[in-house]
Amino acid sequence: MFDRYNPANWTIDWEEVGVTAIALAVDILIAYLLYRLVFAIVTRLTRMSETTIDEMIVERIRQPVKWSFIAIGVTLVAQVMPQLQAIWEPLARFLRPALLGWIAYTLVKTFAAALEVRLELSDDPVAMRSRRTRIAVLSRTAIFAIIFITVGLMLMSVPGVRDIGTTLLASAGLAALAVGAAAQPALKSLIAGLQVALTEPFRIGDLVKIDDQAGRVEEVRLSFVTVRTWDDRVLVVPTSRFLDQSFENWSRKSEKLTGPVYLHLDPAAEIGPIREEFERFVEEQELFDGRTKALLMTEAYPESIELRLSMSAASIGDLWQLRCAVREHMLEWLRTNQPDALIRHRLEVEAANARATGG
Repeated sequence: MFDRYNPANWTIDWEEVGVTAIALAVDILIAYLLYRLVFAIVTRLTRMSETTIDEMIVERIRQPVKWSFIAIGVTLVAQVMPQLQAIWEPLARFLRPALLGWIAYTLVKTFAAALEVRLELSDDPVAMRSRRTRIAVLSRTAIFAIIFITVGLMLMSVPGVRDIGTTLLASAGLAALAVGAAAQPALKSLIAGLQVALTEPFRIGDLVKIDDQAGRVEEVRLSFVTVRTWDDRVLVVPTSRFLDQSFENWSRKSEKLTGPVYLHLDPAAEIGPIREEFERFVEEQELFDGRTKALLMTEAYPESIELRLSMSAASIGDLWQLRCAVREHMLEWLRTNQPDALIRHRLEVEAANARATGG
């Protein structure tokens, strides 16, 4: 009985080889022309739309779809040519999941990029950061699942690997426990990444403070989050740490914040004029958004008092600059108008020596 999958039973018939090669070339050419025809029609339809997102999707899936058309064409020819099928079928079992995985991977990346483009048109920065974080985390999760499943299907098409997998499944009790224990950190990071995407304790672009370090969330991955500080340092923080420990999110709902400036003065300072000058100066600043301005005495000690000057701004960066300007101006005003309000600790050595000697 002829076994078409056994190379030892093959006999070289050059005429049949030539016919097979010609049929294969014609089939590939037809598949390529069909691919060009289909994409010409689809491209024309996408150009009629008002958005450029569908054109971007079509352009990105062009390559995997082209090779899928060719693979389908070769499969159809192999159905009627036993010797070609004997060669093609083992390769097809390996290539089919690879092509499907390539298409799925490209679609996920393309839809994520398309959603990013649509976000740039949004006028709500908070909603934009929220959706960008969800897109980043969920797309990476989907890509990880696609790659994992694709590689698994490709390996299962290899007989040796399939046999090994069957053998391992028979004694998978202890192996499952060992793998589960070893994969616990990775699973914890994966679950933490999904929790961040769904619950949104922070988002890409939020200003957070963790371990006394403040910075913008720059990238959210399944296993870690990158935070860029004001001096361009990058903090790499495990994703699970944001769920296990507390942190500060300064832009959870909006960028509007209220910040303080503290002044430590002599108890003899006149509070009324200081309050008037603070309110006058803050109201003249373009960075002040008009929400909050207040001067309160928060502490009183025998040798000093503490004044808290509160002000608000529309963004965190504006608030920082406003606080610096208020701090500089108020100290300059105190040096000019109330010099006795500034705390001094002086050691007059010459006068003390004169008193000691009775001079």
